[in-house]
Amino acid sequence: MTGQRVTTCYPRVNAILDLYADRLGKDGRGYRNHVYRTVNYYAKLSGAEEVPESVQIAAAFHDIGIWTARSFDYLAPSVSEAQAYLDRQQLEGLEPEIRAMIEHHHKVRSYRAQFAPPVEAFRRADLVDLSVGMIRFGLPLRFVVSVKEVFPNAGFHRRLLGLAIRQFARQPWRPLPMLRW
Repeated sequence: MTGQRVTTCYPRVNAILDLYADRLGKDGRGYRNHVYRTVNYYAKLSGAEEVPESVQIAAAFHDIGIWTARSFDYLAPSVSEAQAYLDRQQLEGLEPEIRAMIEHHHKVRSYRAQFAPPVEAFRRADLVDLSVGMIRFGLPLRFVVSVKEVFPNAGFHRRLLGLAIRQFARQPWRPLPMLRW
C-alpha cells in the first residue's frame, strides 16, 4: 500500500450516479462521496493501479436500493438496478462479479467464494467507510483522513443511522436485514 493519492474522478461512477440524481435527492452528495471513499479504499486495499470497471459499477450500485426501493433491506433491489444497467450497457458478462460484490459487501466474515479477491477488498473498503475509519484493515490513518477530506461525509452516516433507527422501530427482530454471515 504505497502512496497517498486520492482519485477524484471515475467517469463510470459519475455517469451512473447522475442517472439516479433525482432519486437520491438531498442524499446525492453524501452517497456519491461514500461511493468515492469506498472506491479509493478499494484501490489502496487491493493494490490496484486502476480500479476495474466491475468495481466502479458495483460501488455505484451497492446501496442504491435504499433510495430506489425505499428500503433498508436494499441488497436485492441494488442488484436489480445493477443488472438492468448492465443489460442496457451490454455488459452482462460482468454481472456475476458485480452481484457478488453487492450481495456480500455486508458479509460479517471474510468472503472466500468465486471472485474472492475483488469481493473481499470491496467488502473491506465499504467497512472502512461504514466504520468512519475506525476499522482500517491496515490502511494508513493518514490516507483515510485524506480521502475523507476530499470526500466529506455530507450527512451520509447520519442518514444511515436514521434509517437503522426506523428499521429497528418497524422490525426490531430484523434490525439490519442487509447483514450476511
